[in-house]
Amino acid sequence: MSGSEDSFTRRVARFARVSAGLTGVAARGAGRRLAGTNVISAANAADLTKVLGNLRGPVMKVAQFIATVPGILPPEVAAPLLTLQTNAPAMGAAFVRRRMASELGADWEKKFKSFDREAAAAASLGQVHRAVAKDGRLLACKLQYPDMGAAVDADVGQLKGWLALQRGVDPTIDTREFGHEVSARLIEELDYVLEAAHMRLYAIMLKDRDDIVVPEPVPALSTKRLLTMTWLEGKPILEFENADLKTRNTASTALFKAWWRPFARYGAIHGDPHLGNYAVRKDGGINLLDYGCVRTFTPAFVEGVVGLYRALQSGDDALAAKSYRAWGFAKVTPDMVGVLNMWAKFIFNPLLDDRVRVVDDGVPAAEYGMKQANEVHAKLKTIGGIRPPREFVFMDRAAIGLGGALIRLGARLNFHKLFEEEIADFDVDALAKRQRAAFKDAGVPLPQ
Repeated sequence: MSGSEDSFTRRVARFARVSAGLTGVAARGAGRRLAGTNVISAANAADLTKVLGNLRGPVMKVAQFIATVPGILPPEVAAPLLTLQTNAPAMGAAFVRRRMASELGADWEKKFKSFDREAAAAASLGQVHRAVAKDGRLLACKLQYPDMGAAVDADVGQLKGWLALQRGVDPTIDTREFGHEVSARLIEELDYVLEAAHMRLYAIMLKDRDDIVVPEPVPALSTKRLLTMTWLEGKPILEFENADLKTRNTASTALFKAWWRPFARYGAIHGDPHLGNYAVRKDGGINLLDYGCVRTFTPAFVEGVVGLYRALQSGDDALAAKSYRAWGFAKVTPDMVGVLNMWAKFIFNPLLDDRVRVVDDGVPAAEYGMKQANEVHAKLKTIGGIRPPREFVFMDRAAIGLGGALIRLGARLNFHKLFEEEIADFDVDALAKRQRAAFKDAGVPLPQ
């Protein structure tokens, strides 16, 4: 069988596995409809969450993304998908042996002092193993699951098909750019050489933050499908939901800075801020553990985000319109500015409010953002719809994800002051200079 035929076969097999799971959910939904309840309901969302969580690969990330698009899903359906994390069991010793031999050679075990063949953690695209280097350093080895390229092709294909169907039913939000963006980022996630470069970039961008620790990649023990890095000790962030307020605020401050400092000063964001990507250290700081989904932006885009924040502060619709154009929105009209400002005010509200507060400020965590998203969708319909640019996709997803993490921790902070610290001396030319130097040193391509 040729390579192209083999790839096609894998894509078809992936499509069948995903479709079988979704068909089961649809059948149960139909049964509920016959019983007099809604097909699209919280109960059906629970089924969908369970099915997707047990499918390795990007389909889980695709489902999370769909849940952030305003108006596509009811709040009670979207909320469980936003918290979706993989439940798939790790692959066994045979896979580990084959993958390691394929990447490092038949004598791969001799390159470590020790290697634990039982996975320490399993995620959607790969699993992590503990190891000890020849020099005694503790290591984490991330092994990519087999056939992930075919899985990305198949899952993204289904996403684009689903979005096309959605546009046929409700063209209010033209989602064509969404499919392109998700596809590009997922393909990048399969490249562990690029992820190692992102890791180096974050070490540069956060070098002056003692409360944020970035692992160090080990190039001699890494390939495109195997990423070896230093092991960082810490506890899952969810274990701190009931910790004392000081501890939760310390971790939340580090989390906030880990997201906004790279963006405001270098034009980079962590585009997949789910709670499994962080661990809390003994000193209250955090470890950043995953760099597969890093989105980079031009200095002009960052300037547009900062400009929009200032426009919302002052009520300057002309500056807001200029900022939306910098984001990539086309044909920005006064009516469009009014509707987009509704969503922007929700995203920026904790940053605009100069007081100590929680992020959701009285809004039930399960509904965070959903009510506002659906109101925006309704308003967009009245002005003839909109086509959001690619740059909007992960900026929006990541901002909602960060807010959700801070809500889970119950942080009570002055987010306005924390944000102002990052943009107080904002200068687009200085950002461009910093970005060029840092990206070059890390080996990360400059955004186009």
